[in-house]
Amino acid sequence: MKKNPAFSFDFRNASISAAAYIIAAVSAATIAGAWFFQYVIGLVPCPLCLDQRVPYYAAIPLALILGFIARNPGRSKLARLLLLVIAAILAYGAALGVYHAGVEWGWWPGPATCSGVNLPGSGSILSQMQGTRVVPCDEVQWRFLGLSLAGYNALIAGALALFALFIAARGVKR
Repeated sequence: MKKNPAFSFDFRNASISAAAYIIAAVSAATIAGAWFFQYVIGLVPCPLCLDQRVPYYAAIPLALILGFIARNPGRSKLARLLLLVIAAILAYGAALGVYHAGVEWGWWPGPATCSGVNLPGSGSILSQMQGTRVVPCDEVQWRFLGLSLAGYNALIAGALALFALFIAARGVKR
């Protein structure tokens, strides 16, 4: 079978700049997906769900900046360092997703501030006054193929972190 060069991309040989733009695009798509589930489908995010978005909020602008920095051959060391920083941020996001998924599966307790056991009624007094529903962190609202959104977040952030590490470790390609 012949490959169509217009629709093929070799991730193994991606430049740091291209990798940065890929990371920014996938991170932005992940946030867009989270917002879709929240604002279109109506799933209320728990505190851990909101915390899992923070690494993407940091990775998107950093990756866009990296995309421009990496184009200058004189800044290759800075570009690799920034790529490693982005990898660390996304690895933290993946770890947070694994932690949240484990809370959902009951493998370990969640934070006292958002576990179903410790939430009286529908949330804090302030949220009750505002009419806001607080979802416990151990309550799964949606699963697909056995994984919750926290599980998918762990996979996406982990894959992006590994991709960033691979590109940084491989060396500089323009």
